[in-house]
Amino acid sequence: MIVFLLVILAFAVYVMKPEERARAVRAGLALLGHAKDAAVTGPPGCETFVEALRERTPWPVVTPALVALNTAIFICMLFSPGALSDPETLVAWGGNYGPRTTNGEWWRLTTAMFVHWGMLHLFATVAGLVAAGLILERLVGPFAFAVVYVAAGVLSSVVSLSAYPMAVGVGASGAVFGIYGLLLASAISGMLHQSSLTIPLAAMKTLAPGAAIFILYNATSTAMAGVAETTGFVVGVVCGLVLVRDVSEEKPAARRVAVAMAATAVIAVASAVPLRGVADVRPEITRVIEVEERTATIYQAALDLYKLGRMTPEELAKVIDRKVVPELRALRARLKTFDGVPKEHQPLVTNADEYLQLRDESWRLRAGALRKPTMSAIKLALRQADRTEVASLEVLDRIKPARQK
Repeated sequence: MIVFLLVILAFAVYVMKPEERARAVRAGLALLGHAKDAAVTGPPGCETFVEALRERTPWPVVTPALVALNTAIFICMLFSPGALSDPETLVAWGGNYGPRTTNGEWWRLTTAMFVHWGMLHLFATVAGLVAAGLILERLVGPFAFAVVYVAAGVLSSVVSLSAYPMAVGVGASGAVFGIYGLLLASAISGMLHQSSLTIPLAAMKTLAPGAAIFILYNATSTAMAGVAETTGFVVGVVCGLVLVRDVSEEKPAARRVAVAMAATAVIAVASAVPLRGVADVRPEITRVIEVEERTATIYQAALDLYKLGRMTPEELAKVIDRKVVPELRALRARLKTFDGVPKEHQPLVTNADEYLQLRDESWRLRAGALRKPTMSAIKLALRQADRTEVASLEVLDRIKPARQK
């Protein structure tokens, strides 16, 4: 999208006449000048507040750095293999995914905050972050601002992981909502202790467009909407209550910020420990389906030889005993060793176990039928084997569409 817009802009400039191009350049410079003036002076009625912010923190550092980092990673993703919305791509770039995160890759709780699945996703994050970040970072200081951002993001990732262990979580919605929680706490503290650093209503109004874009996007873009956002907001409010009690007079003390950071780390570890070892059983379910197809093919090839008179009933039964049944039993034993299966995948495991039990029984009955002394006994036993086989395949059909979820 960015490349496309740049190409269109370059073409438009190319086809302009010299005087049109000069007017466009002057208009662009004037627009940049207005934007610079607005950034320096702030909205009308906020001159005293903006001046006080400038004296406390001359330049915001963390907010521009976060915007640059998110944008840089997104651009790298654009030019890398794989679709942006593909879960495998998101996981490869650091997305939060239960079976990977809880099995030793805990760094994903942080890296997921910098991964976005589309242009609109990134735009909403930047709009929400810049709207509050440029004011709040200068009010509380870069250190406190960064700690709240990371704390809200990490704890939101932990809660999302607990609620949706098999979904790939990406984005900074929890972290940005943490900033809004901190903003609320700072605004309340400023009203209780009036000073030149009390956030004026006019300044709050300027945050509305970016905040609206961010909130509306996150409320409608994902099935997980609400979990990370609520967690992040609560973390921001709680951190704010600890950090900004005297924000009208001074920045939060470094010691207080360090305590908040340590408390966040302890809570994150304590919350993450019970989540260790989440298992993804879908590859094993795929293996169950593959084993059914493979063993059925083996038996069919032997059955064709039997029909041609090149194999005896006993030899056919031995094919079942030696090449079919062992695979099923080994697979069932392996499936029973899985721990940490999330609740949404437990029905898959139950159905797979039921299928393997019934299929094993059907093959045992079939091998036994082939060893019967009379044709009538063989036919009777085969009918029972057929019924058990049909029941097992009906259970298998319940697994096939679910293995991709």
